Amino acid sequence: MTTSKYFQLLLFLLFIGLSCLNYQFAQKTLSKQAAEQLTQYSTVIAQEKAWQGKGQTLYELLKPQFSFQFFQYIDASDSKNNFTKGELIATSDSMLARLFVIESPHTQVLQAGRLQIKLSTQLVQKQTISQFQNHLLIIWGCFAVIAFLHLLLSLKQRKSIRSISTYIEKLGQLSFDAIDQSQFKGEFRNTGLILEKAKQSLKAKVGELHELNNQLSKTVFQDPITGFATKARFTEKLDEICKTDSKEFGILVIVKATELANINQLHGRDAGDDYLCRIAHEMRLAINESGRAQFFRISTADFAVVIPDRTIKQCSTIANQLKSAFREYQHQIGTPSIAHIGLVPYLEDSDPASLMTLADTAVSIAQTLGPNCYHIQEKLTGGELFGESRWKVAINDLLRRKAIKFYIQPIRPCRNDVESYRELLSRFYNSEGKLLPTTTVISMAERHGMSEELDKLVVLNTLRLLLQTPNLTGLIGINISAASATNKSFVSWLKNILTKQRQVAARLVFEVSESGMQTNLSATYHFINELHSVGSRISIERFGLGFTSFKFFKEVRPDYIKLDHSYTQEITLDPHNKFFVKMIIDIARKLGIRVIATGVEKQEDKLAMEQLLIDGLQGYYIAEPSPLKQDEKTANTV
Repeated sequence: MTTSKYFQLLLFLLFIGLSCLNYQFAQKTLSKQAAEQLTQYSTVIAQEKAWQGKGQTLYELLKPQFSFQFFQYIDASDSKNNFTKGELIATSDSMLARLFVIESPHTQVLQAGRLQIKLSTQLVQKQTISQFQNHLLIIWGCFAVIAFLHLLLSLKQRKSIRSISTYIEKLGQLSFDAIDQSQFKGEFRNTGLILEKAKQSLKAKVGELHELNNQLSKTVFQDPITGFATKARFTEKLDEICKTDSKEFGILVIVKATELANINQLHGRDAGDDYLCRIAHEMRLAINESGRAQFFRISTADFAVVIPDRTIKQCSTIANQLKSAFREYQHQIGTPSIAHIGLVPYLEDSDPASLMTLADTAVSIAQTLGPNCYHIQEKLTGGELFGESRWKVAINDLLRRKAIKFYIQPIRPCRNDVESYRELLSRFYNSEGKLLPTTTVISMAERHGMSEELDKLVVLNTLRLLLQTPNLTGLIGINISAASATNKSFVSWLKNILTKQRQVAARLVFEVSESGMQTNLSATYHFINELHSVGSRISIERFGLGFTSFKFFKEVRPDYIKLDHSYTQEITLDPHNKFFVKMIIDIARKLGIRVIATGVEKQEDKLAMEQLLIDGLQGYYIAEPSPLKQDEKTANTV
């Protein structure tokens, strides 16, 4: 029950109580007047002597002074003197009269008889009822006025409350309309002021939440490195452009940053981020579509661009601009390539999976065409080799043509008593002489079980190079895969080849990654023993990433360990990292193992490593990889 209804009930009960008090007062007044009449009658009848003993004579004598409701005289000796007048019980049709019934009986024994009377109270009763009604009229008139005023105030209050409720509802809907203070008067004035403050505070909070939401959206749906939208947004866009009723057409461009893994490994993740930012910048410059093109980063090294309302012919210019920009950037940083580009058209009612298959095919073909190349794939005819299948054909082709080139990068020794070596870096090229992305070639070879043939190509060409280049002196390091190093048939083949060329074998340092070698310790131990038996050396690269590193190099005893670049970069800022590197150097020195730091890009990193008494340094600050001239016409007969 509301406060208003409680008030109305209380008011009603109050006026009921006043009406009851009014009734009691009227009843008391009536009783008093009746008692006074009866007292007056008693006085008169006690003094009355002038009558003849007849009841009627007495009645006539008293009638002018008193009004009788009932009069009865009974003579004690003569019944002729008896007289009866009126009714003993009064009757009335009025409800109020029934409420004010007052009996005034009086019985008196006289000398000659007995007199019994009831005085009539009708006149006094009427006066009392009239006064009672007037009082009731005043009481309930006041009630009506108060109730009406309360109703008006309640209506006004409800209107204000309704206005407050409506505005609070609007606030809940984040509608910040101006408050009409004219609706908030009197006791609601403070409420209006508080609502205004609440509105301003809520508006500020909502603004903060919008800003936070925008920041979260950028975190979730915007790549922090390139500023491109994320894969989630690309998936939504792909579904949008492929809808039946989209009525859209355009070009989907896929750009694969093929050198990211190499740059991360050689220069660190900061350099990798810079590399991705530069690619994104060149994409924005080349694809200047008045803001209509949408850019996405769909994986670690893959970008996508949706260019609406453009045809393949129109986008060929964009592809050439990108290719030129990537070639210029390639010359600046000295990598074999920067990125590869695939372009495919899209129409309404396209299938997203088929469209991405088409795009993947375009990029795969572009990778086999050479550095920074692009390929336009308008449709699949059924005869294409796409994805991994195309790479299998490409790797078979380069194996058949022995399409390998070498780059060389020295390792600088830090002491005179340390024998260091130079590392040969393998690069592969297509039939047109254009370099293929090395990381992709190696990973695809491993996926198709062709890494052993690729490693044989590297070994044979290295031996040929050393035999035919007498001015290339000193120790030479070459990389082979862990899969080949732990394969007994490959190890037997390698030992047989090296046995025939022991003088050259003694100059070779075989580099294998730690993570691959740890998977099979017995095979690793066999590999190292076999190569040591022919005079070759072993270097474990990317050392320190595994949890069993110390146990590993203690048991297998390689000749060199090359610390992963993550230990070198920013070593001056991480005392724990410095302690760990120092511990590795101390243990390795006791075991007769040389420790080489990789990824040395800054002078402060070089100085820090030298202070830790490292054995050798490798990185772009020491020397960059440079092409090694070699005769590409002769075969690898050894």
